[in-house]
Amino acid sequence: MASHRRTKQPNRPYATVLSVTAAAAVAVSTQSASADPLPDPNKKGVQAQIDRLYEEATQATEKYNGAKEKAEGLQEQVGALQDAAARKQADLNEFRERLGSIATAQYRSGGLDPSIQLFLSADPDAYLDKVSELDRLSTQQAGMLEQFLQQQRDLQQQRSQAAAKLQDLKDTRKDLGSKKTTIQGKLAEAQRLLNTLTAEERAERAAVEERANRSSERVELGNEASASQRTAAAFSAAKSRVGMPYVWGAAGPNSFDCSGLTSWAFRQAGVTIPRTSQDQANAGTRINSLSALKPGDLIIMRTDLSHVGFYAGNGQILHSPKPGAQVRYESIARSGMPFMWGVRIS
Repeated sequence: MASHRRTKQPNRPYATVLSVTAAAAVAVSTQSASADPLPDPNKKGVQAQIDRLYEEATQATEKYNGAKEKAEGLQEQVGALQDAAARKQADLNEFRERLGSIATAQYRSGGLDPSIQLFLSADPDAYLDKVSELDRLSTQQAGMLEQFLQQQRDLQQQRSQAAAKLQDLKDTRKDLGSKKTTIQGKLAEAQRLLNTLTAEERAERAAVEERANRSSERVELGNEASASQRTAAAFSAAKSRVGMPYVWGAAGPNSFDCSGLTSWAFRQAGVTIPRTSQDQANAGTRINSLSALKPGDLIIMRTDLSHVGFYAGNGQILHSPKPGAQVRYESIARSGMPFMWGVRIS
């Protein structure tokens, strides 16, 4: 006959302790597993600081480019004024010689009173002719003297202008040096922060850039035509520079900052545009809508107009973005910089 025995139930307090312990163990295990892959918030902050410093360096670079362009323009003006002053001085020296010759001739011929010379002259008619010639020379001398004085005034004005331009050039070069120091300081600080990252973190940053560069090689631009042959030629020149490194203050042919790329590319098309992104923003016809842009049009980015690139078609920008990056295509929407407007160079 079969036996029907009840299964022995565990002691309730003991079972409760086991359940609580197990639950706690699972909770602790879950917390440990989920905590391990979380990034260090301090490291994330460091990387954000590095990116900010790079952005500030690119903004400062455009100010540096503007000061450099001004200095180069002033240097040309100073050279032209100095050359003009040298030519004017040569003209004055020639006038001095001519006036000296006339004065000597008059002194020699005017050593005696004219009336006595008339009485002693063997040929009074010839003497009167000579006196008339001397009168004409005197009139000529007066005209030359006035011209001489005007030349002196012009020379003084040119020298004053050259001196003012030289002082302006000196101030601009000082400002140029200050901006250069600012850029170098930001890049040095970014490098210092980079050095605080682990090798793995630095490798990941490099991998992000490499992925961006590789994706640039596979970008789809579409078949839309440029607005003109000139913009098409400039855009074609820029496309030939894909893969070249960003270097602040560089304008090609093997390294570029953002406006260095655009100004270099247009020079290859026989078109001169300003050097800085801020000046390029007003160099042609403004286009306010992204949808109205055509390949080769300039794209002005950031509220301070400190970034520029080429519209490449299909929502892409071709640009030299930042330190550590290469000339590449990127989605405008994902660039992290606000679109301000486009510029069409005719």
